Formats: sequence, structure tokens, C-alpha cells
Amino acid sequence: MSNLRLYSTKGGVSEVTPRLAEVEADVQHLVEAHMETMLGVRFLASEYSTGPVHGGRIDSLGLDENGAPVVVEYKRGTDAGVINQGLFYLAWLMDHRAEFGHLVRERLGAAAACRVRWSAPRLICVAGDFTRYDVHAVREHRRSIDLVRYRLYGEQLVGLETVASVTGQTAVSGTARRRREAETARVHLSQGAMAELAAAVDETLLGLGPDITRAENRLYRAYRRLWNFACVCPPQKNKLLVYLKADPKEAGLVPGLTRDVTGLGHHGTGDLEVRLRSERDLERARDLFRLSYAAA
Repeated sequence: MSNLRLYSTKGGVSEVTPRLAEVEADVQHLVEAHMETMLGVRFLASEYSTGPVHGGRIDSLGLDENGAPVVVEYKRGTDAGVINQGLFYLAWLMDHRAEFGHLVRERLGAAAACRVRWSAPRLICVAGDFTRYDVHAVREHRRSIDLVRYRLYGEQLVGLETVASVTGQTAVSGTARRRREAETARVHLSQGAMAELAAAVDETLLGLGPDITRAENRLYRAYRRLWNFACVCPPQKNKLLVYLKADPKEAGLVPGLTRDVTGLGHHGTGDLEVRLRSERDLERARDLFRLSYAAA
């Protein structure tokens, strides 16, 4: 994976040689058993049949932490068809929303089914490797696609590396677009200083690394590597709330700036709440942003 080399220090120092799985199913079973930890996606179904007419089977179906439907496809090594195959299944999924909603309701409950977000369905391809043509291809599509390279180390270690990640949005109606633009303009007019602070936060978060994608949600804006590491809520009159995946105990709490919201209901994801009221607060929060980015 890239130029990463892993060494064991047990009984001396020896390199742990990376390897591919024996068969594709080994990768699929491993990820499905730990999908929320490894990909930030709640597992719904394996080898999901698309019916006799379509004649296919989706490797894995899931729902990410922002409510977006997710198709996961696996390949043991490098396979030029994995992206097109995944997009084929993603198109089927978009035409069978009611069926997917029923699956979510059955597996995760009615509340999760009500929050399914169809504006940005995702495709995650997990494979032994990808070509430069694969990386270029995902940038030409209007879908949200993540290319994830895996490697096995010994018998107990697995590594995942995001090779490419793009965020797409489905087309919206003219009425919906105008409503969104009007709402954005209203926020900027009524909360000018906080809107400027939100723009600075956006620039700061996106600048943390080249593998960051931004997902828009009605209640918050999520910044993610495979899974969210920061969620920014719409500006309020005199503050901007950011939720981070950083461990509150590790980050250390600063009165007036940070708060442990573990177990408390809030928009977005993350247990560390950061309250920003000025550019100075943003400067104080930069290390926390980096900590959360690293944790993701």
C-alpha cells in the first residue's frame, strides 16, 4: 500500500509482508463483519439479488452515517470492471428506492428508513489495487465513489487505503434548487459574520488533506475520509457548532470552546462539540480538527 512498510518487533525486527486474500469472498466476509468500523457504513445485506430481469447480485448493501445508501463491490486483485459493475448496481438501486427503504426499515428501524438520503448515493469499491485509469474514471462521473485498496498483513492485520474519493450529487428540480439558493442567501444576509466564519472553517477542513470529500445534508455539512471526521451545522446568530470524531478525553475540554456530547442528541456525528464564535476560536480549534482527521 503506497510505500508503507510494516514491521513486527516481537523477538527482534522483521518485516510483515503484505498479501492479497486467497479469494474475493474472504475480503467480502471480513468487511461485512466489521463494516461500520472499517467503512463507516451500517451493514444491511450481502449478495442482494436484483431480481430475475436485472439478473445480478450486489455484493453488499449498507447505509452510511449521513443516511446515504451505499453499494459495496469487492475484487481480490485489480479488475477493470469493478467501477462499471458498481455503477450498474447503483443505477438499479436508484430505481428501487421503495425496496431499499423497506430493507432499511426491516434491519435498522423506521427512524433510519425516514432519514434515507437519496441525493448522494455512494459506491465503494474495495480491491487489491486500482489503475490510473480507474482513478481518472471516478473523477469523470457524477456519483459519489470511493476506491479503497486493501492489504492483509500476517494473520491478524488488515490495511485499508483510500486511493480516490469523489462526491457527487443527483440532479435536483429547479424549484428545489431555487429554494436552496434562497435559503443560502438568507443565511448570508442575516448571519454575515458567522457565514464568513463558516467559509473559513470549510477552507480549513478541506485543506487538511487531499482525500477529503464534503457531503451536504439538510441539517449539517459532513467532511469525510471514508467516514465523517467533522460535521458543521448551519451558522447560528452568534456561534457555529462543529462536531468532531476526536475522543473528548484525548482532546481535553476547554470551557466555552469544547464540550463532551457523548450520548447526547445532536445533528451530525461525533462526540466532541466545538463552539466557534470568532476567527480566534478557529485558530484554537485547528489542532482538534487535525486530531479528528487523523482519527478517521
